[in-house]
Formats: sequence, C-alpha cells, structure tokens
Amino acid sequence: MDHLSEAALLRSAIVRLNRRLRQERGDGSLSPNQLVVLGYLYRRGSATPGEIAAAERQRPQSLTRVFAELETDGLIAREAGTTDRRQAVLTLTEPGRRALERDMAERDAWLAEALGALGDTERGVLVLAAAVLERLGTVDVPARHD
Repeated sequence: MDHLSEAALLRSAIVRLNRRLRQERGDGSLSPNQLVVLGYLYRRGSATPGEIAAAERQRPQSLTRVFAELETDGLIAREAGTTDRRQAVLTLTEPGRRALERDMAERDAWLAEALGALGDTERGVLVLAAAVLERLGTVDVPARHD
C-alpha cells in the first residue's frame, strides 16, 4: 500500500512544528547538534563519540567540534574507555543536564500554552499521536534504491 500522501502530510506538519519549537528557544540556547549530543547522553547514558554519531546518522568528524565545545563548556566530560584506553567515553555532566532541561523547558512552556488553545479531544489525539510518533521513530525500513 502506498502511503506517500500520508507521509507528505505528516512530514510537513512535523517540519512546521519543529520550526516553531526552534523559534521558541531563548537567546544563547544550545545549537541543534549540541542538543543531539546532550539528548543522546541524557537518554542513553555514557557513550563513545562513534556511538553517538552512528545513532544520529552522522560522521564522528562532523561532531568533533560540538564534542569539544560541550567539553570546554563543562556540559560533557571525556574519559578514557575502560576496555580500550584510546577510546574516549563521553558523559553528561550535571551542568549539561541542567542546560538540556532548561532548553527543553523553554519549548515545553510554549507548547503547553499552545495546547491550551485546543479542545480536550484534540489534546487527547495528540497525546496518542505522540506515542505513535515515538514508535515510528524507531522503525527500521530498508533504504529504497529506485
């Protein structure tokens, strides 16, 4: 079954909401790539730069500067690995956790206010949709090469 029209509608809505949420972030907020790294460490715990890059479908080299910035700012800590001392392991620090939570709180505050403009049924549908979107984000679909 072809779901292209549904996919286009969903993608468009997600892009528009994501753009709006980015606009609601305060001055001096974390960059998108900083959010990616901190969010990964927040959800999954300590990891190597390669593990983070692979999970986010980026090359480790493209995140090198981000890792260095976060470490310089004290938001992550870099330690030698326990099995391979040459392999760095990154850990979210307490200031990093607070910075991430502050960034998320800014966007959550706007979204909570916006949700107040909707009816109970609409909010209920969105809560259900959030669970489905979480699941959709973990689905592995083989790449199509037409």
